[in-house]
Amino acid sequence: MNFDYTDKVKDMRARLLAFMDEHIYPNEARFFAEIAANRAKGNAWIPTTLIEELKPKARAAGLWNLFLPKSPRAPEGLSNLEYAPMCEIMGRVPFAAEVFNCSAPDTGNMETFERYASEELKDQWLEPLLKGEIRSAFLMTEPEVASSDATNIQCRIERDGGEYVINGRKWWSSGAGDPRCAVYIVMGKTNPDAPRHSQQSMIIVPSNSKGITIVRPLSVFGYDDAPHGHMEVLLENVRVPVGNLLLGEGRGFEIAQGRLGPGRIHHCMRSIGAAERALELMCQRLNTRVAFGKPVSAQSVWHERIADARCRIEMARLLTLKAAYMMDTVGNKVAKAEIAMIKVVAPNMACDIIDMAIQAHGGGGVSDDFPLAYSYASQRTLRLADGPDEVHRQSIAKLELAKHMLVKTEIDMPVTRGC
Repeated sequence: MNFDYTDKVKDMRARLLAFMDEHIYPNEARFFAEIAANRAKGNAWIPTTLIEELKPKARAAGLWNLFLPKSPRAPEGLSNLEYAPMCEIMGRVPFAAEVFNCSAPDTGNMETFERYASEELKDQWLEPLLKGEIRSAFLMTEPEVASSDATNIQCRIERDGGEYVINGRKWWSSGAGDPRCAVYIVMGKTNPDAPRHSQQSMIIVPSNSKGITIVRPLSVFGYDDAPHGHMEVLLENVRVPVGNLLLGEGRGFEIAQGRLGPGRIHHCMRSIGAAERALELMCQRLNTRVAFGKPVSAQSVWHERIADARCRIEMARLLTLKAAYMMDTVGNKVAKAEIAMIKVVAPNMACDIIDMAIQAHGGGGVSDDFPLAYSYASQRTLRLADGPDEVHRQSIAKLELAKHMLVKTEIDMPVTRGC
């Protein structure tokens, strides 16, 4: 495995770093000030002027739709391995990815359209998403069941002639609070009597369909993530054409695995960027504060923490690059163990390092004077989003145990399969 940056990536990475220095870091305060001003006026969900101003600049710089590989509709798309260092840089600032049209859940939804939708649906929804003209949401999790086991999902998708009728309640529907959100991808049951993993399907639902109610926004440690937002959404007798069903009835799990693999690795790439920035801020703070007559950075306890942080970032990055390489070369299915491992490792690593950085900043660390508290809230959420740690650990353990299952030889003697 060769993880060296190609000349193409080196050039693009340099352009992205320059863009971040010129347009992103200097505007962090403005971004949150805009949201606060909108909230004071009674509507925090208005898209910020800042991001809309920066999108054309990003596109002109050739930093647009970088996440989508092998798509004729997005020729600028990179492979997973090429995209990893770019996504990591974007992850250093919470709103940066949207500037480059590389933010969740749109990235996962665009992957889904590209892989599984008809050309008609791609023309209708994928094209405006790729242009950044609209946004989207993914409706899977439900408040009334343990959605970590997706077979529990109760939302019904029932056929009625030339239409499907959808009834259910969803929450943590990321992106549904944005007024630009024009389309949902909804997971629900088409046949409760089918085999366990063939009951679910996915369907495209325009967000302005009759019968949809945005019940409320959900907060994360007090942050509402406006103007993006995580919403509770009620669907009551929502009707869409039969052609809006993706692939066919009973193929929801197949689509989910195809969608969530890239989504998970993108989250992990951004987590590494968040951890890098936290370590950077921590070291700067320790070097500039004096306590008990000497710089705080001279206290040996911080040497231990800084060293641990650097080791863990490097380990997480290498594991993420390995997963990206495997996704590119052997596919998501073969790389499922590596994808599960990074989804456990990266957010936990980021949470711990951001927590160290908060401690280094003292009271300032838990305030909004620094980006650490918000970053921690976001990373802690990722230990649940796209599958909780426990589910990924269970998958890893099952795959590991399967390597060592007892098998029979020709003479009926038990041997172990594996290393």
